[in-house]
Amino acid sequence: MPKKSKTPSVKRRIADQEQPAVKRSKEEQSDTSPLCFQSPATLFESLIQPMGTDRFFSEYWEKKPLHLQRSDPGTASYYQSLFQLCDLQSLCSQGLEYYRDINVVRCVNGKKKLLNKEGRVKHSVLNKIMSQNKATVQYHQPQRFKDELWRIQEKLECFFGALVGSNIYITPEESQGLPPHYDDVEVFILQLQGQKHWRLYNPTVPLAAEYSVQSEDSIGIPTHDIILKAGDLLYFPRGTIHQARTPAGVNCSIHLTLSTYQRMSWGDLLLDVFPSLLCGRSRREVSLREGMARRLLLSSSAGLHTNQRLAASLRALADEMETGAQDLGFTHMKRDFIMNRLPPYCQQQLSSPSGKSPALEDTVILTFKDHVVITVEPRPQSTDDATELVVFVLHSLKNQREGHMMGDSCDDQEERSISTGLQFPLSYLQALGQLQLAEQLVVAQLQLPTQEDKLNLALALWSENLLRVL
Repeated sequence: MPKKSKTPSVKRRIADQEQPAVKRSKEEQSDTSPLCFQSPATLFESLIQPMGTDRFFSEYWEKKPLHLQRSDPGTASYYQSLFQLCDLQSLCSQGLEYYRDINVVRCVNGKKKLLNKEGRVKHSVLNKIMSQNKATVQYHQPQRFKDELWRIQEKLECFFGALVGSNIYITPEESQGLPPHYDDVEVFILQLQGQKHWRLYNPTVPLAAEYSVQSEDSIGIPTHDIILKAGDLLYFPRGTIHQARTPAGVNCSIHLTLSTYQRMSWGDLLLDVFPSLLCGRSRREVSLREGMARRLLLSSSAGLHTNQRLAASLRALADEMETGAQDLGFTHMKRDFIMNRLPPYCQQQLSSPSGKSPALEDTVILTFKDHVVITVEPRPQSTDDATELVVFVLHSLKNQREGHMMGDSCDDQEERSISTGLQFPLSYLQALGQLQLAEQLVVAQLQLPTQEDKLNLALALWSENLLRVL
C-alpha cells in the first residue's frame, strides 16, 4: 500500500524536467463528479455516502471493515474516469521508471514475484510483461500526474490533517498481484473498472505500525469475502490482513487505493513531544539535573531505586502536562506533514502575491489556512547561551506536487523547510493566532506593539500568498 518513503539518502525525481499533468476539462471535473469539493468535510462525506461521517468514525474507523455498494451509474462512470488503461499509455511517454513509478508483480505460491525491467517504462514492453505473466501493474502515487486525484487527495489531507497517498492496481483475469499481507495505513479502495474479489482476515497485530506479509496457512478463514464492483468502496483499518484477485470472466480489474494515517498514533505524538517536554522541565527542576548514581552505566540492570526515581519524575511531568502548565510542542510531526503534503489544488502557480499589498487600514483574511502550521521552536543556529524561541509559519504552497509521497533526503527537507516558511519574533505569536481564528481583521487591530510590526507581519504573509486584502 502507498506510504511515504523514509529513505534518507536518495532524492527521487519524476523526470529530468517537470512533467505535465494528465488534464481533464473543467466540465469533466465538476459536472460529472458525485463528490462535493465545497470543503474537506463535504468531500469525505460524499466519498463515503450513503454512510454518514459521524457513524463512520464511531463504528468503523480503526475498528472494522466497511463495504459500500453503489448502484449509481454516475458514480461508476466517475470512478472509471479517475484512471483508465489509456492513461497508462500516455503516462509511459512522460518518463515513468520501473521501481520508482511502476512495479510489475504477481503472487506465486504465496510470495510476491517482481517482474520489473530496468530504467524507463515502455508501454509495449509493459503490456507484453502483463499479458505473458498475467501480472499486476502497481502505479505509485498517480496524483502526481492526474489532476482529479490531486484534487481529491489534497482535500483529504486537509480533512485528516495527515498525508494521503495512493496507488493504482491493474490486474488481469484470474490473477493476484500481492500475497496476503497487512499495512500500516488506513485503506480506502475505490473500484474503478471491472471487479475484484477481496478476502479480509482478523488482524494478528491490531492497528499495526508496519507492513508485513502473512503466510496463507496462518491467517485462518476470511471474516469478509467481497466482490468489489465498479463504483464500490471498501475501507479497512491498518493491520487488517487482506488479499485480492481478479475473478474469472472479468477481463481486467483497476482499483485505486487511498491510504492515510501512517505514523499518526498517540505513541508517535508522544515520541515527538516528550523530548521537548523533558528538556523544558529539566531547565526548571533541579532534581532532574542532579547526577545519576555512580557506576549506573556499568550495572547489568537499573535497579528498583532507579526505576522509582524515574517513575516519580515522569509522574511529575505528566501532572504538569495535565494541568496545561506547559504547551505540547509537536513540531517534528507538523513539519513533516506540511513539508511533504500536496500543495493547494489550482491550475495556476502561486509563485507571486496577488492583489494589492496590505496597508494598516485594510481588512485582510488569512488564506489557505489548512495549508499553514505555526510552531514555536528554538532559533536555528543560535549562538546565545540562553535558547531563544521564535515563531515559524510553515506552509505547503510551494511544495512540488510531482514529488508527493516519493521521499526526500534530510538535506532536501531542511532546505525546503527554510524556503517554505517565515520566521518571526515570539512576540508575534498572539497576532498570528488572531489571524488564524478571525474570519477577517483590520491590520491595525493586530496585537503587536507598533504600527510598523503590524504592517511588517501583514506584508510578510502577503508576500507568501498567505494573506489577501478584502
